[in-house]
This record gives sequence, structure tokens and C-alpha cells, in this order.
Amino acid sequence: MNFINKLERKFGRYAVPNLITYLIGGQAIGYVINLIMPSALALMTLEPHYIINNFQIWRLITWVMIPHSSSLLFMLIMMFLYYQLGMALERTWGVFRFNLYIWGGIFFTILGAFGLYAFYAMQGKYISTGYGISTYYINLAIFLAFATCFPDMQVMLYFIIPVKMKYMAILYGFMVVYSFINSNMTGKITILMSLLNFIIFFLSTRNLKRIDPRTVKRRRQFSGEGPKVVKFPGSGNGRITKHKCAICGRTELDDPNLEFRFCSKCDGNYEYCSEHIYTHQHMKRD
Repeated sequence: MNFINKLERKFGRYAVPNLITYLIGGQAIGYVINLIMPSALALMTLEPHYIINNFQIWRLITWVMIPHSSSLLFMLIMMFLYYQLGMALERTWGVFRFNLYIWGGIFFTILGAFGLYAFYAMQGKYISTGYGISTYYINLAIFLAFATCFPDMQVMLYFIIPVKMKYMAILYGFMVVYSFINSNMTGKITILMSLLNFIIFFLSTRNLKRIDPRTVKRRRQFSGEGPKVVKFPGSGNGRITKHKCAICGRTELDDPNLEFRFCSKCDGNYEYCSEHIYTHQHMKRD
């Protein structure tokens, strides 16, 4: 966590705000190209052979634009869903950390493709990655990250069935394992490297205080499972705080890694920590 904080202080100004909109926009452009000139997609795939030998450097970027489906309805649902998930994660983590997560997934995927190419090249073989490498599993990493941050948030599956995010994440987890087992070497490398950012990011930055007994007790008190009188950490100790969550009462003194956001839908200046910004009940004036 300290390492990422140092990176943010040094390179945070280079982070791209609303990065998910550019990714979705690239997918939309790729979908239009597929409709107008499908053969052009062959020039956009991530092919290390052509990048190294033919200097087709643009392939390092254009493979991100290749659409996952030719169905317009599927693409619209996908773009709408991942726009919401991506923007929510960016607001929760901050622009830099969300950028780091997405670019990490793209970097690891490219690294996996070149590693696979080098592995077969040393054996005198040539392998074409072609359309086998896409952003499908990078998008899945976004979904898993959101489900990890907000496991109890409920979504409407197919706009009809209410399902909690954690159950959908478990289902997708089984699907990923099944796909990994039944995929060829290219598929296995793509799955592993695309999701490597999810594994590394949460192993290295996960806030372990979420399972701290004091935090669990505080959650129960606010959910009605415990006494209503709560003493907030940091209160009455003479130290001035800049941020305080309106739900759990935590401040930056309780956890320096906590991030705080104001809610634009609440009437008044109500500030919430990253755990409650999207799960609280909006405060409205009568």
C-alpha cells in the first residue's frame, strides 16, 4: 500500500480521469469497424510476430478496441454495465488507483502474449494469438473488483432477477476456472495474465481492518444489531480531523488509507468513507 501511495504522489498527475469512457469508446469504434470493414480487425489483433518483425506497433493498442460480440444488444448492455462499474470504482479508489488497475491488466496481457510468442519461438514454432486475446477478462477483472468492494450490493440480472454481487462473482469465478481448464495454451495465458492485476491488486492493497473486531462491532451497532450508543475512534482525543464518515464515524486518524467522498445525491455536506459511499441511504430534507 505504501508503494502505491508513493507511486500516486509521483505519477498521480498523469492519471487519466474517466478512463472507462475511453475504453468503452474504443470498443464502440471497434464495433463500427466490424460492421463496415470486418477484415480490418485482422490488423488490430495483438500479434507479437507482426509487432516485432513488421513493426506494426499500433497492435499494442488496437487489440483493446476489438469488440467481444457482433450483437448490438449485448454490446449496449456491456457498455452500460461496465461504465457504471468503472466509474464507481474510480470514485471509490481514486483516479490513479483505477488507472493503475486497468493499465496493469492491459500490460500483463501484452506481457503474456509476448511471453507465449517467445516460448514457442525458442522451439522453432510460430503461434498466432489472433482473436484469442481480448479485453473480455480485463472487463471481468473490473466486475470482480467491484464485487469485492461491494459484495452485498444488489443488481437486477437481465433487469428482472435481483442478485447480490458476491453471488454473481462466485458464479463467474467457476466459469473462469472452467474456461481455464478447457482452453488451449493461448487461452490459459490470456485468462491468467488478464486477471493477474486483480490478484496482485487485492493481495497488496486490501484493507485488513475490514475484518478487525472493532470494525465488525461498529458495523453491527449501526445496522441495529447492537447498542445505539457508539463512541467513535478519534473523538475527544483533542486531535482535529478533516474527514469523517457520516455512517461509521471513522476518520483519517483511524486508517490513513481510507478515502472519503461527498455524496452529490444527499441534501447537505455528508461525507462517507469508501465502504459506505455507494451503500448508504441518501439524506433528504423534508
